[in-house]
Amino acid sequence: MMKMDKRTDYCGNITAKYLDQDVTLFGWVQRVRNLGNLIFIDLRDREGIVQVVVNKDSGEELMAKADSLGAEFVLEVKGKVVKRSSVNPNMKTGEIEVDANEIIILNKAKTLPFEIKDDLNATEQTRWKYRYLDLRRPTLQKALIMRSKILTAVHAYFDQAGFINIETPQLGKSTPEGARDYLVPSRVYPGSFYALPQSPQLFKQLLMGAGFDKYYQVARCFRDEDLRGDRQPEFTQIDMETSFLDEQGVQDYTEGLLKKVMHDVKGIDIKLPLPRITWDDAMNYYGSDKPDMRFDMKIQNLNEVFKDSDFKVFKGAIENGGFVKAIAVPGGADAYSRKKIEEKQEYIKRFHAKGLAWAKFEDGKFSGPVSRFITDNEAAQLQDIFGLNGGELLLFVADKWKVCCDSLGYLRRSIALEQNMVDKNDYHFVWVVDWPLFEYDEGDERWIAAHHPFTMPDDKGIELLETEPHKAHARSYDIVLNGYELGGGSIRIHKKDIQMKMFKALGFTEERAYKQFGFLLDALDMGFPPHAGLAIGLDRFAMLLAGKDNIRDVTAFPKNSNASEPMMKSPAPVAPEQLEELGIKVDEAKIKTKGEN
Repeated sequence: MMKMDKRTDYCGNITAKYLDQDVTLFGWVQRVRNLGNLIFIDLRDREGIVQVVVNKDSGEELMAKADSLGAEFVLEVKGKVVKRSSVNPNMKTGEIEVDANEIIILNKAKTLPFEIKDDLNATEQTRWKYRYLDLRRPTLQKALIMRSKILTAVHAYFDQAGFINIETPQLGKSTPEGARDYLVPSRVYPGSFYALPQSPQLFKQLLMGAGFDKYYQVARCFRDEDLRGDRQPEFTQIDMETSFLDEQGVQDYTEGLLKKVMHDVKGIDIKLPLPRITWDDAMNYYGSDKPDMRFDMKIQNLNEVFKDSDFKVFKGAIENGGFVKAIAVPGGADAYSRKKIEEKQEYIKRFHAKGLAWAKFEDGKFSGPVSRFITDNEAAQLQDIFGLNGGELLLFVADKWKVCCDSLGYLRRSIALEQNMVDKNDYHFVWVVDWPLFEYDEGDERWIAAHHPFTMPDDKGIELLETEPHKAHARSYDIVLNGYELGGGSIRIHKKDIQMKMFKALGFTEERAYKQFGFLLDALDMGFPPHAGLAIGLDRFAMLLAGKDNIRDVTAFPKNSNASEPMMKSPAPVAPEQLEELGIKVDEAKIKTKGEN
């Protein structure tokens, strides 16, 4: 490695290989221990901690300086690496210490609002107000370093595979699909607005029309939507688009990328090809289009078992075109009391479930509220379907198909985490394929594109676009990791007539289609190649590889759950002069006071 500064190495890298060598280190004081004749300083940087020792033989001046040090003072330390008299096997640097002969205080620090350590108890608001201090914590530094390593592997892979890195605009045009846009007013054209990109989707398709058959970009994207643990208003995509490849070709490139990242970042060799599951099977067996397949506990359809049931709830659901579905929880008979089951029942009301029926299987027989309705024949079938051995808890939902899937999908995931069924060191990738082209938006009461309106239907789906579009399937695919959608892609529409049919199915008039997407429709008439692509969420990928539960832990300066940033206090009002220059007037009556960010 090229030497660019006088630092010998990072503190956390000073191991026995530097024994008896003179070193120069830079870092922050983690703590100071004064034992009278000895003063120990834990010096920290992004790579870890090394112990620095100052003793009475170093001279009174150096001892006095060492004794004056406070937490988070910034130091330059020169000294000799020597063996420690008491080895610390829990530290990478635990075999050695640095016998200091010079300490230079580069800056002092006043008392901090919280101690720099991983198990701190500061409030989230305080941590984010002083995010630059929060980022000194080892766990966050390791997470951001891992994110950087992912990007290094990404660029190396695409470069070797012949892809061209092309940047697309941040200032674009607002489109009617997807989440709300972040809008940027134009000073030059008063009353007009740019939109920050929700993704580079249209631009990368146009690049295919321009003849760049292999494009990639680490792209910043923006969506004005409600936040959650794996969502931020601004995020990063690993974006890829290709020409003349089918689904398998795109998936092969994606698998190669995932294999390199997992090898370079985690030292794990994943087996290719990755498994795949249809969307229908994912929903039916796992209750989710992003199934976590690190554990079993599949959802089973019990309509055949209970079609003649004496239990009115089950029989009524089936007669009304619904389903009776269930999961069997291993060891659940002991683990879940009636009270805990009722708590689960209360939670799944958010999925519109009317109730949660249950039975326990112990000593060869069923017990619980539903057991009196289970005939001997039904009991035998349940034992066979679920492979019951004793000690299981069966949870039933009888309702519409989607309600059953959503409810049992949640129960399956939450119970697996509660019962430690999930190996957090296991990384299970799976392709979800054969998606429906449309999904129903309950809120807006209309059909919307399941991925985006530029997704190619399959051959039968093209025929259905003008008659029964909701029955059409798409040539699309998602890559899922441990129950999270890691990325999604599709074959794109490259013919104008199909694209117009797609817009019509989504409720666009021809006039509106041209007003919003005229540039794309014109392009499709000018020798546009077949093309396909995929985008992987970098933030989510980094979160999973770093073992975190929230993408804010792999984002340097994230927004909080209210989409505000407490450190810089953004968003914030701007001067009236700026608004006047843009031709904008704020309606004070619509401003809601939310207090300080």
